[in-house]
Amino acid sequence: MSEEFDYVIVGAGSAGAVLAHRMSEDPAIRVCLLEAGGRDSSPLISTPIGVAFLAKNPRHTWGFTSAPQTALDGRELAIPRGRVLGGSSAINGMIYIRGHRADYDDWAHAGCVGWDYDSVLPYFRKAEGNTRPGIDTAVHGTDGPLSVSDLGDPNSTDYDFLEAAQQMQLRTCADFNVAEPEGVGIYQVSQKDGRRHSTSAAYLAGIRSRPNLKIITGAEASQILIDNQRAVGIAYTLDGQQAQVRARAEVILATGAIGSPDLLLRSGIGPGAQIKGFGGDVVHDLPGVGANLQDHTDVMIICRTKSTAPWGVSARALPKLAIHGLNWMTRRRGMLSSNMVEAGGFIRSQPSEPRPDLQFHFIPGLKSHRGRLVEYGHGVSLHTCILRPDSRGSVTRDAPAGAPIVDLGLLTADTDMDRLLRGVKIARDILAQPPLARHGLDEVLPGEAVQDDDGLRSYLRAQARTVYHPVGTCAMGTGHDAVVDTRLRVHGIAGLRIADASIMPTIVSGNTNAPAIMIGEKAADMIKEDAKHGAAALETRAAIA
Repeated sequence: MSEEFDYVIVGAGSAGAVLAHRMSEDPAIRVCLLEAGGRDSSPLISTPIGVAFLAKNPRHTWGFTSAPQTALDGRELAIPRGRVLGGSSAINGMIYIRGHRADYDDWAHAGCVGWDYDSVLPYFRKAEGNTRPGIDTAVHGTDGPLSVSDLGDPNSTDYDFLEAAQQMQLRTCADFNVAEPEGVGIYQVSQKDGRRHSTSAAYLAGIRSRPNLKIITGAEASQILIDNQRAVGIAYTLDGQQAQVRARAEVILATGAIGSPDLLLRSGIGPGAQIKGFGGDVVHDLPGVGANLQDHTDVMIICRTKSTAPWGVSARALPKLAIHGLNWMTRRRGMLSSNMVEAGGFIRSQPSEPRPDLQFHFIPGLKSHRGRLVEYGHGVSLHTCILRPDSRGSVTRDAPAGAPIVDLGLLTADTDMDRLLRGVKIARDILAQPPLARHGLDEVLPGEAVQDDDGLRSYLRAQARTVYHPVGTCAMGTGHDAVVDTRLRVHGIAGLRIADASIMPTIVSGNTNAPAIMIGEKAADMIKEDAKHGAAALETRAAIA
């Protein structure tokens, strides 16, 4: 017989862990949290420098690969998504970014009432425990569960990057999480005392003993159970055995922009023709499921340096590496506390842009151009990514089992190619400025031989990739292509919500982890409000009767 709870949450990632925490605050509510992955006990997760080894770690990721990208020479791209408590917040670069005010105001203008910047700001603040002294508390939270901090020991070349950008007349930005961030600076990170602070560490670690919360790891959801157009539970696989868990009130999907639409499709909810095509039974024809996939298209400029100032592995750096190891063990400082993506910023690719349309991620280390986990030597790498791409992709499937088909659609819009080309030129100009040039830079990619626009476009097609921020595949809205309404309820199916990055109608201007956490916080409040109103309505009807 299936175990029964009030709420069943699928996915213990950036939003799911938040929901489990908030929904189980009421001891009268029983909550079940299903996670396909295992515990987040690996030192690669807690030690920030471990980020360099997590993207390709099959123990902690789903191992998704994109469909061949038509605008990128037919390449198939890795799409690392977390499969562990904490989800992608346990494997990401830890950068804490909310986006631009206009991102959320645009959602509201498109019909998503209650999702404008002023409405979501309280939920960013509720989640955030910012440790910077003197931080503006009108904008930031200081007592939320998620620790947000300055890097303990930024690499000295970060400051050379900032000085080089200033010589290009780019402004500096001391706080990237104001309403309208612009300029370059050093990122704040989701770390606590020098360690990664994932949503598992922030929201789950202290509540696992709650008697009204059951966390089941290793539980891979296979189907949403539907009875008379209402979600009533989840079928899942655990240790090779089939099991079910029932939900008296609601099922909430929080499995991300790939997992959530895929689970809907496997449950017969989505475009009817597609479901019939792979042999499924159509429960509810919902055309927008899996459509509208957006991601930040990114490309790197990689340079070796004669200087050993950037982080790196070399014979000359061995004494420093030993000191860094000791520094980490005794103080949780030094290179091992680095998230590697330490500095960056938001710029306009041309003066006519109404707000920043590009983001830089500066790595004070030699990023491998050969697919290695670690590249011997020293260098710097500068990523350029498009903040609000016009290109769109999809999550589909052509069989009832197996991995979904993820077409990122990167650079399929000519406007994206043009914007990225402008950004790469600016990035090159920054690297050429004296504060960075003094380190003896030798450009590995794209290389000095690649100078004209045609050559750079070829380079973009050969090297551009995702920066691992997929969103939008279960978009919120009111039109025929919307999957959820403004309270995140799936159109046409009662008792079913989605609360993760898949509900974003359009991608935000920056890293997507903090917005996903905000979505979890806001969703929890909406679910509680709706439950209260539903109970009040029942009492009113009973009194009238």
